[in-house]
Amino acid sequence: MFTWKEYVYEVYREKSFSKAAQNLYISQPSLSARIKKVEERVGFPLFDRSTSPLQLTEIGQVYMEAAKEIFQIEQRVENYINNLSTLKTGSLSLGASNLFAAYVLPPLITNFKQKFPDVRIQVTEGNTTQLEAMLGNNSLDFVIDNYHYDSTLYNRELYCSENILLAVPKHFSIHENLKKYQLSYESIKNKSYLNESYPAVPLKNFSTLPFIMLAPGNDTRIRGDRLCREARFHPYIILELNQQSTAYMAASTQLGATFISDILVSQLPSFENLVYYKLDGDAAKRQVFFYYKNHKYKTRAMEEFLVMMHERRELF
Repeated sequence: MFTWKEYVYEVYREKSFSKAAQNLYISQPSLSARIKKVEERVGFPLFDRSTSPLQLTEIGQVYMEAAKEIFQIEQRVENYINNLSTLKTGSLSLGASNLFAAYVLPPLITNFKQKFPDVRIQVTEGNTTQLEAMLGNNSLDFVIDNYHYDSTLYNRELYCSENILLAVPKHFSIHENLKKYQLSYESIKNKSYLNESYPAVPLKNFSTLPFIMLAPGNDTRIRGDRLCREARFHPYIILELNQQSTAYMAASTQLGATFISDILVSQLPSFENLVYYKLDGDAAKRQVFFYYKNHKYKTRAMEEFLVMMHERRELF
């Protein structure tokens, strides 16, 4: 009954016999014949062929739920076998925001693939809500995030610390009186600016400037709002965006000041038309973790990735 469950699943996933046949590298008539044999064995049709797109029948839904459970059992067996092998096969699924997917994960993935070239790696970009949901339903093995996940549901491994800076267009006249607080691009890149000899700028100085902020709910936005409150002013927001990198580029056009991660600044070329400032307060500091689900079976690929992550962490 479940011999050809992969074929049934592909039709269910694509909601089309033709697309499923292409994915499975077989002809559509051959696929239809195999599905028909499964249906004959079950005694009922699995798909309602009168609908567009194709839908499961009531019996089809029951069959698919059972097939998914079998897939999970097979995956557990495969994971166990991979643990005993030399990772000549296997997979690893990672989730990250745009910032971490673009600037943190690539060198980690490169190092991992150099050591284990046959392991398939998939990266999913999303916001914290989306990524946590996917981690919770086992769609992802790891999520890298600077947001704190529920410790009763998820384990975490510290990767690095992150600091929020203020990037301000150079054309504003305010810079003339704040030269002792200005950071060089090199000091950010090598993190020497974290030394106490580099003073943090009083944020109140920028209370009259226009600000580019991330959308409400974003952790950087929450922290930026808090930093402004602690400096006793409400920022004049001229633009709200979804990604730090977009806000950073907008600031570089001289549009307004923005709160930006030192990770992003250090990974991109210096913008000569921006001036950078160190900020004080707990809201300007956060930690970046790799999260994975409690009690989740850790595959050999996951274990090796954690080992490599800790090795890279020493260099970060």
